[in-house]
Amino acid sequence: MGSATGTPVPSLRFEREAWRCGAAWVAGVDEVGVGPLAGPVTAGVVALPRGRRFAWYAEVRDSKVLSEAARERLAAQVQASVPWAVGWASVEEIDRLGILPARRLCMLRAFEALGVRPDAVISDALDLPLPNVRAVIDGDALSVAVAAASIVAKVARDAAMVELCARYPGYGFCRHKGYPTPEHRQRLARLGPSPVHRKSYAPVAQFGLPW
Repeated sequence: MGSATGTPVPSLRFEREAWRCGAAWVAGVDEVGVGPLAGPVTAGVVALPRGRRFAWYAEVRDSKVLSEAARERLAAQVQASVPWAVGWASVEEIDRLGILPARRLCMLRAFEALGVRPDAVISDALDLPLPNVRAVIDGDALSVAVAAASIVAKVARDAAMVELCARYPGYGFCRHKGYPTPEHRQRLARLGPSPVHRKSYAPVAQFGLPW
């Protein structure tokens, strides 16, 4: 289903299929922070119960298409009504393991912190070593649970980047959240990498500084 603007509207299609197969809890998982040059990669997981429905189901979207205010409002509603958790993989782990293993790692850590054990999992395109995982391409745009997870993850990561902005002033982390914007690239060129820049990413590594 799509909106008038052509943007997909997440539905409960995948969740209902799992509920019909007997699942009591269906969890959606998504991660944010793959593209930034700095900061952690962060996963959110949100578990939806069979037989309940919340008003925010109709409002959640892929976090990338929502305003900051909408994300924060929806994250608060999600977190007040259903089990959720956030998992992290650090800059050091991204550099040591690579971004794909770090993505899986932060997702698995989110599941470890989740208060319920889901009977089925909907992942945003990434296979995970968990039972009953369905990897859905563009899951954050198509599944209510995955969209909610993307929002929770984005709000958590943005807050972490604001904290890093205070710790490492001069890079503008508060504004670009570590993504490779022109402003970020200019400041990186002028100041050199901070301790929270990803040394394995080419725009950071090209400085060739001694670590």
